[in-house]
Amino acid sequence: MNTLGRLLRLSTFGESHGPAMGGILDGLPAGVKIDMKSVTAMIDRRRTGRSLLTSQRRESDTPEILSGVTVDLITLGTPIGFIFRNTDARSGDYSELSRRYRPNHADFTYEAKYGIREPRGGGRASARETVNWVMGGALAAQWLNTLGISAEARLTQVGTVGYTDPFADIAADPLNGCLPYDDIVEEGMLEKVELARKDCDSVGARVSCVLRGVPPGLGDPVFGKLQSRLAQAMMSLNAVKGFEYGMGMKAASACGSESLDLFNQGFSPTPFATDLHGGALGGISTGMPIYFNLWFKPTPTISRPIPMPDSEGRITEVTATGRHDPCVAMRAPVIVEALALLTIGDLLLLDGHGK
Repeated sequence: MNTLGRLLRLSTFGESHGPAMGGILDGLPAGVKIDMKSVTAMIDRRRTGRSLLTSQRRESDTPEILSGVTVDLITLGTPIGFIFRNTDARSGDYSELSRRYRPNHADFTYEAKYGIREPRGGGRASARETVNWVMGGALAAQWLNTLGISAEARLTQVGTVGYTDPFADIAADPLNGCLPYDDIVEEGMLEKVELARKDCDSVGARVSCVLRGVPPGLGDPVFGKLQSRLAQAMMSLNAVKGFEYGMGMKAASACGSESLDLFNQGFSPTPFATDLHGGALGGISTGMPIYFNLWFKPTPTISRPIPMPDSEGRITEVTATGRHDPCVAMRAPVIVEALALLTIGDLLLLDGHGK
């Protein structure tokens, strides 16, 4: 599948080293004014080559909108087509890897499924694909912002350095709580990435996201649960190995008396006094902040001699060349926000909003 969503549908195309990436966003309501400055601001947060701590591939990532908007950038309610030209691919870096399967990468499984693969940059297995997702999410944000719905995601752990409980404030004070920020912790996370880069290695990480302004009643109670729709979108993101919402894994060691969210009198200023449940009960939004963690594996392609087999299983040590992120989660927060907004937008349309 190359399509996310049911009524708000993002379909994408393109390979990492092909001529362009692109997509079609269908279902965005008519009459939404698109602010290209805010769209490009989201796209720039994902862009490579802005720091030594990310891939040094340098793409301008300038979107070209092909359809679905007026000359004044107002949505028509018709499919919005867009592309991003690829201008800085270095396919020669993959000449040796084209004959090898990298451990913990999609090389082996793609060939097992299709009988062929695109080795240059990993084809559609590359995180290059996510520029399409950010574009879709940035367009959806233009509509959702008018409804008071927002998403915020941040890197909250790299390796063993990070925040113990990034959602403690939000769970305790849903109205005013926010994701934590501490200069020492932030510097420590960046140092972890820098150490991995200098050591020709990579490191795993956690990204935390909170959605605010989502109305109650979104999601279906059985197989279309709000959290399962979010998990489906987030587990499509490269290198994600885990998804947890609300109390997450802490729920397994808690007692019921410790995990109850009691109602506020008159359901004001919020329906619940606390938000341990993470914004969804019975698979349906409660009107409280929705929050979740994503856990990312270390980037599997590292610049060290690694035993790699060819198609016959003959193993030889190969040092991967090319430009790769020492921590794939560094650029992930804006992608997480985009996927979250696309998911919520789809649920709103399914619930009859925006028609």
